[in-house]
Amino acid sequence: MQAIDLHVHSNRSDGTFSPRQLVDYAMEKGLKAFALTDHDCIDGLEEAIQYADTLKKKAEEGQSLQVPEVIPGIEFSTEYQEQDVHILGLYIHYQEASFQKQLKAFVDSRISRNQKMCRLLTDTGLSVTYEDLLAEFPDAVITRAHYAKYMLNHGYINSMAEAFERYIGDRCPCYVPREKITPVQAVELVLKAGGVPVLAHPLLYHMSDSRLDALISQLTEAGLLGLEAIYSTYTAAEERQMRRLAAKYGLLISGGSDFHGENKPGLDLGTGYGRLFIPCSLLDDIRNAAALKH
Repeated sequence: MQAIDLHVHSNRSDGTFSPRQLVDYAMEKGLKAFALTDHDCIDGLEEAIQYADTLKKKAEEGQSLQVPEVIPGIEFSTEYQEQDVHILGLYIHYQEASFQKQLKAFVDSRISRNQKMCRLLTDTGLSVTYEDLLAEFPDAVITRAHYAKYMLNHGYINSMAEAFERYIGDRCPCYVPREKITPVQAVELVLKAGGVPVLAHPLLYHMSDSRLDALISQLTEAGLLGLEAIYSTYTAAEERQMRRLAAKYGLLISGGSDFHGENKPGLDLGTGYGRLFIPCSLLDDIRNAAALKH
C-alpha cells in the first residue's frame, strides 16, 4: 500500500524545499499524495499543483511517471487559553475570494508585526530591517526562524538559539506577539473554504487529558472533522491514544510528517524519523468529507 503525507511545508513558509521540489521529492519517495500546508499562507499551492499537472500530462503521453496528488492545504496558527494550537485545512478551495481576503488580513498583520520587531532590534544596535529580511529570504513568509538565520549569517549571534534566548524569544526585549485567531475561528474558516479542518499534532500541546478532551469537544461542536492521530514524534501508544480520542468524537484520522526540509534535521517526507507510515486508505474518507462541503 502506498503512503501519503498530509502535513508538509515549503519555503513559502518555514520549510526549505520549493513547492516544485516537494512534488519531485514526493515522486522520489513514492508517495500517492501529499498536502502542502504552509503556515497561514497559500502562496505555494498554485506552483505545486500546476507543476504536478504538467507532470501528469507527460505521464499520459507515455513517460513513466507516478505523480502524486497535491492536496491544497494550510496550517493556521491559533491561540487557545494563551497557548499555540494549530489547525490544518485540507482540500481547501484556496481561490475563493472571501478566503483570500481573510488571508490578506493575516498577512497585513504579520507585516506590521515584523516591522515592529525590526525596529526593536535596530534600537538594540542590530541592523535588521524588514527589507533586508525579504531580500535574504525571497518568497518566504518571514518567521522568527528567519530572523535567527539572518542574525547568525551576519555575525550578530553565535547560534540560532542565542537569537531566541537574548532577542526574539517569548518575553525577550525584541519580541512582538502575533495577532492570532482562535481554533474555533480557524475551523470555521476552513469549513467556509470547503475544506476539512483537522487538529494538528494534539500531543505537542502537552495538555492534560481533560484539557485536551475539552478542546476537542469544543472544536467538534464548531465543525472539526479530523484529528492528526499519526505523526512523526508519536509512539505506538500515543497513536493508539489519539485514535481512541478521534473515535470518541467521530473524527477522521489524519497523519503527517510535518516535513520542513533542512529546518527539521532527520525528519523526512512521508517517513518522519524513519517509522512513520500514513496509509493512502485514509484519504478516501477525507476527500469524501471535502466533497460534501460543496
